Amino acid sequence: MAYYSRRKLKPREEEESGELNIVPYLDILMNLILFMLLSITGLASFGILNVSAPSYGAPSTTVTPPESSEQNRLVLSVLISKKGHFVNSENAILGSQEGSPTIPLKGDGAYDYAALNEQMVKIKSAFPAETKVIVAADPDIPYDALIQTMDSLRETKDASRRILFPDVTLGAL
Repeated sequence: MAYYSRRKLKPREEEESGELNIVPYLDILMNLILFMLLSITGLASFGILNVSAPSYGAPSTTVTPPESSEQNRLVLSVLISKKGHFVNSENAILGSQEGSPTIPLKGDGAYDYAALNEQMVKIKSAFPAETKVIVAADPDIPYDALIQTMDSLRETKDASRRILFPDVTLGAL
């Protein structure tokens, strides 16, 4: 007498082949997202330059600056041109002759960033509380010249690394 087991008599159900396992895909995607977020936040700190854009419009009438600070206020601006750097204050161009730059180009045609830094040290010693400077450049000036000018305005180049004018505003010509 033959015995049949119930398992053999029961028809077999076929496995579904249409199901997709997306767990490995989600695992890879989460790792990539975390990697990109961490790398962006880490690399963003290397390329930060604090620069404020010029404001367009009338000044606010609600806030009036104290009158005592108006006497010692310096509105310093530096213009980068093909001739060199023009350093201006509110009332005068700080140059030897009218029309000539304050810091002319070197003999080889390069900008003299060391002389610009020395000029900023002199101005900072006369106005120690001032931190703002306006930087403007001709349209055909290389971007590298703008960045190196801003670096020369921010701190001294000697070993002391004293802060000069860290609040840079880009101006339009």
